Amino acid sequence: MDTVGTRPEARAEGTPTRRLTRRQPVQRLVGEAAGSPLRRTMGVAQLTLLSVGATLGTGIFVVLGQAVPEAGPAVVVSFVVAGVTALFSALSYAELAGLIPGSGSSYSYAYATLGELVAWVCGWCLILEYGVSVAAVAVGWGQYVNELLQLTFGITLPDSLSAPPGAGGTLNIPAALIVVLAMVVLLRGAKESAVANTIMVGVKIAALVLFCAVAFTAFRAGNFHPLFPLGAAGMSAGAASLFFSYIGFDAASTAGEEARDPQRDLPRAIILSLVLVTALYVLVAVAALGAMPWKQFAGTEATLSEVLVRAVGGGSLWPILLSVGAVVATTSVVLTVQYGQIRILFAMARDGLVPPLFARVHPRTGVPRANTLIVSGFIAVLAALVPLGSLADATSIGTLFAFMLVNLAVVLLRRRSPDLPRSFRVPFSPVTPLLGVGFCVYMLGSLGADTWIAFGAWMAAGLVVYGLYGIRHSKLNRATQEDPA
Repeated sequence: MDTVGTRPEARAEGTPTRRLTRRQPVQRLVGEAAGSPLRRTMGVAQLTLLSVGATLGTGIFVVLGQAVPEAGPAVVVSFVVAGVTALFSALSYAELAGLIPGSGSSYSYAYATLGELVAWVCGWCLILEYGVSVAAVAVGWGQYVNELLQLTFGITLPDSLSAPPGAGGTLNIPAALIVVLAMVVLLRGAKESAVANTIMVGVKIAALVLFCAVAFTAFRAGNFHPLFPLGAAGMSAGAASLFFSYIGFDAASTAGEEARDPQRDLPRAIILSLVLVTALYVLVAVAALGAMPWKQFAGTEATLSEVLVRAVGGGSLWPILLSVGAVVATTSVVLTVQYGQIRILFAMARDGLVPPLFARVHPRTGVPRANTLIVSGFIAVLAALVPLGSLADATSIGTLFAFMLVNLAVVLLRRRSPDLPRSFRVPFSPVTPLLGVGFCVYMLGSLGADTWIAFGAWMAAGLVVYGLYGIRHSKLNRATQEDPA
């Protein structure tokens, strides 16, 4: 009689290579999502606003002042290039979110197509992408709070309490505070968090429309000549930095287990949010550069407020209103991206790759409470101690790697499982997702050596964690050992 110990295929299942490349069956991922303890409360409007909330604000309110000195007036083109790059990946996200409507986002997509090790790498990138971006936006939130205090009361917080070590301070207390406040909202439940986000998204869109209306009164076409003062390389560098601004559109894919009709609504929400955000980014960038020469952007922090103060004048009313909108905008980004980070860790814990504590759901609120507390505490410490520029670049490289894997996942699943039901299909596949891979590689090449070194160190740490914990506790590995056939 044939036994497990003598069959060649069974022995192959136990080899290290096979353990690292085992894939989660799509049907199993769909089944886990269908039986999730998380509560399904979100429709297409809430999912779209979740993505808009996670995206809109980061690049315009926080990073624009750093990108303009890199690209000059060509930063408008940089926004378009970054948006096109994001669009290719958004189409791939839309197909996979409709096919695998779970909380794991690109981590789960990689697990179903590229195997456990690549899925772990993707999940580790997402931890960098989401967690570090929340910290970066929280730092920007503190800058706008200071701007608002200066405009309204003529005071600012001392650097020792509002800047991290290395930037003239000791602790960035405002940045840590907003992370803690977002945690309080998230602990109340997904429905309550969605309501708060909807209100904040409305406020920040109104603030950006107001900025454009005021800034266009001081518009000077000559500010755009020459369009490429720093050449194509400057435009590319600006696009790589601004790609940080587009990470939020995939936030909807982390809400797959809290959406009422995920197969229908997730693809719609992802595409709608990206189109809306890109249009607003370009419009605001044109208005800002038309109102103030690009060389004056160097060293600005609360950039849009400074555009109104320097170029438009007319008192402090407009900058005050804009600063209020910026504070609300960055609050919304912190809330929604923090939400996405928690849900990805929830999915990884359910698969056994991180401790089960991260997958425990509170019976009353339907929220992974311990997960929320731990993640929020870590991000608050990061926001208090690390400067903005380092955080933004680290987020961009993690995002680009995750997006590249999602595009590859679409191509592989189309070949391996062409008959799976898809509520959305990427047009012109495999050309479109492969173009998405190409754009990601192009923008990765524009990032600096320091960013790559930091990313390499992060990846090395991740492989150590996987080797010490993830591979030993993987539920897929344990299930295959119990039933290797």
